[in-house]
Amino acid sequence: MHPELFRLGPLVINSYGLMLALAFVFGLWISNYKAAQRKIDPNEMTNLAFIVMVSSIVGARLLYVVFHLDEFRGRWIYTFLPIQEDGTIGLGGLILLGGVLGGFLAGSIYVMKKRLPYWKIADSVAPALAFGIFLGRIGCFLNGCCFGKACDLPWAVTFPPHSPAGYVMGNIPIHPTQLYASLYGLAIFGVLMYLDRKPRYDGFIFGVFLILYGIARFTVDFFRYYESQMFLFAGLGFNQLVSLLMLITGIVIIWKRRQVAPASPERGRE
Repeated sequence: MHPELFRLGPLVINSYGLMLALAFVFGLWISNYKAAQRKIDPNEMTNLAFIVMVSSIVGARLLYVVFHLDEFRGRWIYTFLPIQEDGTIGLGGLILLGGVLGGFLAGSIYVMKKRLPYWKIADSVAPALAFGIFLGRIGCFLNGCCFGKACDLPWAVTFPPHSPAGYVMGNIPIHPTQLYASLYGLAIFGVLMYLDRKPRYDGFIFGVFLILYGIARFTVDFFRYYESQMFLFAGLGFNQLVSLLMLITGIVIIWKRRQVAPASPERGRE
């Protein structure tokens, strides 16, 4: 585990922040590349990317605060303040699905307000999201957060005591759920890129992403450690319920879009 990669004077380069930055850079390149195939203005994609980035951070932080109200009671100023009480820079608690929801809502509003081709953009962004999950979860592993439950498998990992995982689990081997999530992000990226080699009806690629990510996230979360307040219904966590919603939404999108928008041999065609 390497939460701190190196220092440049007083500036600390954290592995988690670096991987998120790389996810944004590569995600922007992938989405612009896919958007160009669909004849979408790259400037609009760049604007959308920055809107999604900011709203994702807000959404991820907001959802974390909702499930950890006791942590911020009496110190609400630190909810979104980038400098924490101990002097560290950054927001020390984020929930990925909150970022996904926040980015999706803000991005959708921007696309509809600008009257851009919604489903073409969604299909362009889907592979970028999957690749971002691949890189972001590596950052989680290096940081020691988003860790798994105890296990005795050959690939189990023991985190140092000063890490989030070590603080909670102690010197106990646990599932490296961050790497599970990273691998499924890479696998989904590969599937989407393969499927997108041929023209598909608009919305198909995005629908497949929602289905695959919903299944993968729902499954991996059985092996992940969560605080008790994250479990809501029938032994399922909040993230698993959202994952089921994503799965159902993906199926509905593919079914509906197939009816109204049959495949076209031209990518840029409406």
